[in-house]
Amino acid sequence: MSQRRLGTATLALGLVVLIDVLRVFLPSVITIFGQAASTPAELLGAYALGWFVLALAAPVLVARVGADLVGVVAVLLLGAARLALTAAPGGRAQLWLASAALLAGLVWLAATAARVAHPVPGLVLGLTANALGHALLGTYDLVWWGRWPAWVASVAVVAALLAAETTFGRRRDTTQRVDDDAPPARLGWLLVGPALLLGGMVALSPAVASTAMSYWYGEAGTGLSPPFALAPLGVAAPLFLLGALLPVHRRWRMLPPVLLLFGALLFGYGPPPLLSLAMLLGAAGLGGCLGLVAVAPARQARTGPAFAAVGGMLGFAVATMVYYAAYDLGYPNQWVPAVVAALTGVVAMRGATVSGGLRQSPPESAPDLPRWRLAALAAIVALAAAWLHGPWLVSSNRTGPPERVRLVAYNIRMGFGLDGRFDLTALERAVGRADVVMLSEVDRGWLLNGGHDTLGLLAARLGMPYVFAPAADPLWGDAVLSRWPVQRARTRPLPAVGAPTGAQALGVTVDFGAGVRLAVVSTHLQPPPGADPVVQARAVADFATGYADGAPLVVAGDFNTEPGDPAFTTFTSAGLVDALAPARPLPTSPADDPREQIDHVFVSPDLVATDPVAVPGIASDHLPVAVTLTLSGL
Repeated sequence: MSQRRLGTATLALGLVVLIDVLRVFLPSVITIFGQAASTPAELLGAYALGWFVLALAAPVLVARVGADLVGVVAVLLLGAARLALTAAPGGRAQLWLASAALLAGLVWLAATAARVAHPVPGLVLGLTANALGHALLGTYDLVWWGRWPAWVASVAVVAALLAAETTFGRRRDTTQRVDDDAPPARLGWLLVGPALLLGGMVALSPAVASTAMSYWYGEAGTGLSPPFALAPLGVAAPLFLLGALLPVHRRWRMLPPVLLLFGALLFGYGPPPLLSLAMLLGAAGLGGCLGLVAVAPARQARTGPAFAAVGGMLGFAVATMVYYAAYDLGYPNQWVPAVVAALTGVVAMRGATVSGGLRQSPPESAPDLPRWRLAALAAIVALAAAWLHGPWLVSSNRTGPPERVRLVAYNIRMGFGLDGRFDLTALERAVGRADVVMLSEVDRGWLLNGGHDTLGLLAARLGMPYVFAPAADPLWGDAVLSRWPVQRARTRPLPAVGAPTGAQALGVTVDFGAGVRLAVVSTHLQPPPGADPVVQARAVADFATGYADGAPLVVAGDFNTEPGDPAFTTFTSAGLVDALAPARPLPTSPADDPREQIDHVFVSPDLVATDPVAVPGIASDHLPVAVTLTLSGL
């Protein structure tokens, strides 16, 4: 293997491991350092950004100690911390291990930038490989599996990275003088952070792909064939790959930045059904922008690219925190991906200008692949992504009216327990053998939470199809799962009344057969801090009674209000019955020391609700509440 290809392989493998670490670090900051939303958002951001700022010292360390030695030590620390995360039981140990792994990864990135003159091929292959690997795992990271295959795969990837790093350092010509600056190379390293952000947020996210398909094939998911659940990724990945590695003629050099910006705008401001188009445009544009900065002279300054790489990752952290902090602080955030896309386009155009703006033949930075091999590689990537299934979607699996139905309402906090671990087994255990499940705080691909399709994963484990309703954006909201067929899915946005996070009410009709139906409305009231959500409660009550239109009705979810508060009495004044009343007091939050009764189930008077309970556990920061409904005679 040539030295340049070895550097490309090392960078690609390192990025795979670094992205895996980011998928643990980011949610750990929120769930462990954040302590169930009790820590101010400003402090959370300062903690997260602090590690990226600390990494700005890495280029100086590389210049003084040597890139090869720093690179090997950083890989050893990164690999050890990554493997330790697989064994970590969660909690503070997970937070500190993830933080240490992130810092080691950033130091390694700086050392690699000082040695690899052409970062684009490694960046492109690393992002593509990570996306396909995440798709292969159904967006359920190896670090959370806790089984021996996860250990084998994790050890194999870390061992491959270590072998590549040591071989690269041993073979590299360390006597070569590096005394010239290379603007295109430096610009290529500067785009590592934006590429990770835009790729992970939309362009190369398997969770976004499966969510986008669910909007096209019906909200309940029953019409979606599993082999094609990731079809958008099957198109986006080769577009990204070819855009970065194929020549770009001068006359078309404006096209990639325009496509990327349009895709980011569509992601931020477009309707949910156009999410797949945003993904395709973003992938093609992002790949093309990386291709525009791929051409670089062979020589480069030792510290310039290193600072560019770490600075680009600092930009990743800032943009990530700014985008997701909006849901705590309350400001518009749709502009963030668009601004990052615009800046990426500016850097790409600068790279094209410096390099002459014309690439009639494969660029010097390409991995020496003829066009037919690049086409074959893109075809393989497309087939692999299109046929890899995400979470398997199932059809309703019961017919005929039962006498009793077990209903559970649960705020799952994006799938993360109080220990900070993404634990589907604990969630499945908390839900139990429910027949109808109403979920709040459902995440279907937020980069901040690791890019999982939590709803699809949980639905597959429970063997229940779902209906999803977006609230904050197309990837975050509420859901209803049912073992019986559902009809008439309707959703209504709720008044914001100054609340930072969006809210909605989702109505579905469960069809038990023989004319027996049940109207179910799932919601999550989001009041401003310290306020009662009475305005939203009135909107939900009006929507629910109108939607039911005289049919038996259940309204449940996280209401963020206590019994007797104005919002609570809004539902009882509307003629609904507190189904949990016989078991009260029944505190549901926080899960490890419940003191607040903010999760509720209301039913119409023609329903008999028995066996109310709040199920103990720490799979979320809330406890699930459950009741048994008697349907006989309806």
